[in-house]
Amino acid sequence: MATTAELFEEPFVADEYIERLVWRTPGGGSRGGPEAFDPKRLLEEFVNHIQELQIMDERIQRKVEKLEQQCQKEAKEFAKKVQELQKSNQVAFQHFQELDEHISYVATKVCHLGDQLEGVNTPRQRAVEAQKLMKYFNEFLDGELKSDVFTNSEKIKEAADIIQKLHLIAQELPFDRFSEVKSKIASKYHDLECQLIQEFTSAQRRGEISRMREVAAVLLHFKGYSHCVDVYIKQCQEGAYLRNDIFEDAAILCQRVNKQVGDIFSNPETVLAKLIQNVFEIKLQSFVKDQLEECRKSDAEQYLKSLYDLYTRTTNLSSKLMEFNLGTDKQTFLSKLIKSIFISYLENYIEVETGYLKSRSAMILQRYYDSKNHQKRSIGTGGIQDLKERIRQRTNLPLGPSIDTHGETFLSQEVVVNLLQETKQAFERCHRLSDPSDLPRNAFRIFTILVEFLCIEHIDYALETGLAGIPSSDSRNANLYFLDVVQQANTIFHLFDKQFNDHLMPLISSSPKLSECLQKKKEIIEQMEMKLDTGIDRTLNCMIGQMKHILAAEQKKTDFKPEDENNVLIQYTNIPMVLHLFDTLHALCNLLVVAPDNLKQVCSGEQLANLDKNILHSFVQLRADYRSARLARHFS
Repeated sequence: MATTAELFEEPFVADEYIERLVWRTPGGGSRGGPEAFDPKRLLEEFVNHIQELQIMDERIQRKVEKLEQQCQKEAKEFAKKVQELQKSNQVAFQHFQELDEHISYVATKVCHLGDQLEGVNTPRQRAVEAQKLMKYFNEFLDGELKSDVFTNSEKIKEAADIIQKLHLIAQELPFDRFSEVKSKIASKYHDLECQLIQEFTSAQRRGEISRMREVAAVLLHFKGYSHCVDVYIKQCQEGAYLRNDIFEDAAILCQRVNKQVGDIFSNPETVLAKLIQNVFEIKLQSFVKDQLEECRKSDAEQYLKSLYDLYTRTTNLSSKLMEFNLGTDKQTFLSKLIKSIFISYLENYIEVETGYLKSRSAMILQRYYDSKNHQKRSIGTGGIQDLKERIRQRTNLPLGPSIDTHGETFLSQEVVVNLLQETKQAFERCHRLSDPSDLPRNAFRIFTILVEFLCIEHIDYALETGLAGIPSSDSRNANLYFLDVVQQANTIFHLFDKQFNDHLMPLISSSPKLSECLQKKKEIIEQMEMKLDTGIDRTLNCMIGQMKHILAAEQKKTDFKPEDENNVLIQYTNIPMVLHLFDTLHALCNLLVVAPDNLKQVCSGEQLANLDKNILHSFVQLRADYRSARLARHFS
């Protein structure tokens, strides 16, 4: 049976069980094994094993029945025990309910008794308090203060509580009968108030925070509490401004007080706000006034720089103070403080800014023309000048005498950089100092000044002077002077355009002034391009006229005739690459004159097919009709 029990090891598989049984039986192996296969012996072993299994099954069955009987017996005993526990629990729950009802009854009685005691004790306490106040009032009525609370300086807190209540009572008494006693109480009230403030002051100087908190709590119910706060604010600032930077000193002071004020006062945010208001309205306002009033009328440049610097540092200080608890709307509170300091300076800021920018720009230009020993000639305006301009644009004829500029373009990048730098600073100040509602309008005023002095007084004047300096087409002394003017004017206008995008656009991008500025810029560009185009055409005509004169009057056919016709030297190169380059250049020049409909055909020709498209496009851009819709349609 022991061997059989081993065969039932988990996990049990019937096939494996039979295999293991056969393997253990002598003669149960295969025919090729060490023992011959013996079916009879294997059958006998199977029969014996079945009998053993039957005996084991009976034995296990008896054991199972015995365990089932035992389990049923224990189940009955457990159920009986559970029933007994349920009965005990019900009894305990009943006792608990009775105890809870008893506790509730007793608690109700106690609360009722407490209410009765309170109802009796409260009037009693009030009566005792009233009796004490009457006793102290009698002392004031008799004119002699005998109580220890008034004579002992260590009991100033109790005396303050009493005198504060007596002061309230005295307010209700008729003046004609109790004028004297009311005066004495008021005098004592004032004396104690002064003593408390003096005690608070002394404690602050000693750095005794706990004593300051105690005295401040007593003074909270006195009229002089605000004076206590004023004393605290005044002493906080003693020795606080020792550096050269008043704004940094103010920030450090407020940070230090912010850490301390909560340990002293019951309303720390109010006290801190009052300190900041005191710093702004007294210290900073006085400092700003001293800095600005000196140069307000005498030095506009220094005034604007100082105003910008002071306003920036004040707003930076305000940003640092935003982290403190100053009440509900600290943003509005700090904005009002800043406005109270700078309102008199910001009201007319743009007038000062534009006046200074005009005078500064005029000085920069005048200094440049003086350095050239040049007296600016007046460029006429009105009907006659407009008529001349239209005639010149249509006929390309010079109107008026030609001017000898001696090769001077009257354009200076140094002047332009100075003008743009002044305007850039003006835009920065405008952004900082202008009210948000006035910012686009103020920025536009600065822009118009830049246009006046840079584009009109400098660039346009140089173009007009350059046009007047171009000789007529029949002149024998052509020059390329105006091309230098074109190059410099183009470079300068790119600088102007960059400032327009970088510094003006952010200030007007969300306002109606944007379209007005863009329109003004467009008009300036068109006027300059028209004059540049006119000048280039007149320069080319002048060059062509000079070439005609040379070929007709000065150049002779025999100038290049060799003396020995039999020994003619080849005067031109025969490298094929040079010929190819000249053919390509000729094809590129054709792009300037062919009809728009033939542009694609020319570009795809033999000479231009392999060229970079950017090179072709750059040549097409030189056409006068480049921006026309027809050309764009055929070249796209």
